[in-house]
Amino acid sequence: MPHTASSARKHGADQMDAQKSQRAKMGRLAEDSEKKVHVKRLKDVEISIPIVYGTISFWLGKKASEYQSHKWTVYVRGATNEDLSVVVKRVVFQLHPSFNNPTRVVESAPFELSESGWGEFEIAITLFFRGDACDKQLDLYHHLKLYPEDESGPQSTKKPVVVESYDEIVFSEPTEVFFARVQNHPAAIVPRLPAGLNLPPAVPIENANEKRRFDSKDHSLSQWFMNFSEADELSKLAAARQQVQAHIVKLRRQLSLMDGQPQQSKLTSVSGQ
Repeated sequence: MPHTASSARKHGADQMDAQKSQRAKMGRLAEDSEKKVHVKRLKDVEISIPIVYGTISFWLGKKASEYQSHKWTVYVRGATNEDLSVVVKRVVFQLHPSFNNPTRVVESAPFELSESGWGEFEIAITLFFRGDACDKQLDLYHHLKLYPEDESGPQSTKKPVVVESYDEIVFSEPTEVFFARVQNHPAAIVPRLPAGLNLPPAVPIENANEKRRFDSKDHSLSQWFMNFSEADELSKLAAARQQVQAHIVKLRRQLSLMDGQPQQSKLTSVSGQ
């Protein structure tokens, strides 16, 4: 199972908390799946998908009900607001048992849900991916925060409490089909492939024409989304790392071709004696 380890970063003036964590690494498809369908994989290649998940909560004011004091939204989005449906098929949010139907399934972007209440609790978030990406799920956890850290000051109905976490989902040794489909998508960080490698034609995601395309850039809450200053740097580092890996693969191939040469030279030297 993939896992993450995170560290908190606080913005006192803005009443925002952010968490930056290590990349969640997705393994290869299960062996049973590979036995059923022959798939071609790209060795020593990784596809990275930067994501942000979190909550935004608004205080509803003094006239609000005691048990409906806040309205909040929990979500998973692209790190710079790209549409994640190119990779994510559905997201399941597990709320507190006190809510009606606490297991909420969101089948299309935007991957979010809104509710109202008065208490803070941990929300389990499960991501399910497109069939050509991975058949494993990714489990995330986020603590809903309704009240600002500096509780000495008055709450505001205009300024929400925002808590977000940054992560990078890494698909190792992706299939050629998956790579071809996402290589030009802004949500994905992909390496350069060796020259001469022919990928299959890109296949559109299933049911793509049945649902209106969601543009997360126009999200109603986008003004409150945190701008992760490190996200661009992390993306650049990931791209550089992938280029290094591609260069290593190239050198390995060259070395494998040269394996026989030293032996031939040695044999020639011996025979010359």
